[in-house]
Amino acid sequence: MKKFINMFLICSLISVCGTYTAAKEKGEVPLNYIAKKDEQIQIIKPEKHKKVNLRRQRKQNVENAKTKVESSREAEGMYETKFPAINSKIEYTDMNGEVTLSDCIKLAITHHPAIMSAISNAEIYKSRVGQAWSNYFPTINAGINYSRNDMLMTMSNSYMRMMSQKYNMYYMPQLSADLLLFDFGKTKAIADSAKRTYEASRFDAETSIELVIYNVKVAYYNLVFAEIQKTVYEDTVKDFELQLKQAKAQYEIGRKAKIDVTTAEYNLGNAKVNLIRAKNTLELAAAELANAVGIPELENVILKDKLNSKEYDVNFKDLLATAEASRPALLSAKKQMDAAEMNVRSAKRAFTPDISAFGSYSQGGRQIDADYGYQVGVQLNYTALNLMLLKKQVDEMTAAYKKAVADYEQQRQNVYLEVKSAYISLLNSHDSLGVSKLALQQAKERQYQAFRRYQVGLGDAIEFKDAENSYLNAQLDYYSNLLNYNINAAEIERVIGAPIKESDIDL
Repeated sequence: MKKFINMFLICSLISVCGTYTAAKEKGEVPLNYIAKKDEQIQIIKPEKHKKVNLRRQRKQNVENAKTKVESSREAEGMYETKFPAINSKIEYTDMNGEVTLSDCIKLAITHHPAIMSAISNAEIYKSRVGQAWSNYFPTINAGINYSRNDMLMTMSNSYMRMMSQKYNMYYMPQLSADLLLFDFGKTKAIADSAKRTYEASRFDAETSIELVIYNVKVAYYNLVFAEIQKTVYEDTVKDFELQLKQAKAQYEIGRKAKIDVTTAEYNLGNAKVNLIRAKNTLELAAAELANAVGIPELENVILKDKLNSKEYDVNFKDLLATAEASRPALLSAKKQMDAAEMNVRSAKRAFTPDISAFGSYSQGGRQIDADYGYQVGVQLNYTALNLMLLKKQVDEMTAAYKKAVADYEQQRQNVYLEVKSAYISLLNSHDSLGVSKLALQQAKERQYQAFRRYQVGLGDAIEFKDAENSYLNAQLDYYSNLLNYNINAAEIERVIGAPIKESDIDL
């Protein structure tokens, strides 16, 4: 019997496969199979197009604008606390297309999304402080219920006839409240931890502000350097154009060979290529400044400020002391360490009971005003007491506190390293400026002499090209060192969390 069933199944399968093969050869494959085969495979199906609710969208836009104004006001207050001499209130429409570095910083404070996000994140932790203290606020319950009970009667018929009705209706409005009186410091420890975490988030917001300021300065300085670089290449193109004219003129009178004209044309072509690259770099630098500020329209503005050429009066000990007192990242790590300590206290106090008061009032019956009742009292109780769980929670919080202490020490060491590195970089760029400035003066003198020699027919095209390229590289090297000096100064302000002063000494 079993063999017969197996043979029947095998024959059925062969028959089905043969039918499908024949249908496929005749083009009679079922349409549902073709549809499934041709159906596009997608990991996630696209969402259906929904009709836009314009009223809801307008309401959301108003709420977003209001939130942005509130966050901008908060960021202004944090910024002016650290930079009281600078007023952050400024509008892009009042600039007439010309901006200073200070203008860009002020605009970034009130427009950059990263700052708005950091301020909102701090507000999240601020709300958790109130959530922790809410344990001391009463918990109120209110409700009303109605029930109709059709009772099962097991008594004799004579007794049932004596009853006016066999079901009961109940109306039961009720109001109750619970109030925590004392919990031996558990709520206070939780609230203190939330407060320290909120304060840490405020310092994190300051870190975001200072990072945005640093990025704006770097982008502004890079744009200034890109403009200088473009000007340098334009002057180089003019010099090679003049040299080409002179080569052609001297070739026509027989004082120079044809190779001088060819060399001059080649040098001019290379100079024009470098100028094109400089213009592209300038456009990219403008876009980077607009992105750093957070305003796309800032891409086409005119810069008023130039690279600072004044010497900064700094020393390492003062910079390190300032960083330890005002670096937001270090202060945030300190607050996080304090919050971890509060969490240990909170975990230990979980072993203590709660003292609370309670009260309730209810009214009702077969009629809504038939009767009433109330209950008041004080109770001392443990809620879900699990000694093993509480002990392990204390161990967890203790380990978290030790980690926070180590993180703070690591942050303190990082601050020392960053301040030292930024200080050395500033000194290096300062010393390089003196050397590059002298090299620029020498290259300029050499370029002038080579130009005059070629003009009177004593020099050749190779000598002029070498002198011109040396002068070009000397200019770019000097301005590059000046750019690095300004960026290193901005880096010092970022790592110490405070501005540095410049002296009256020219570099």
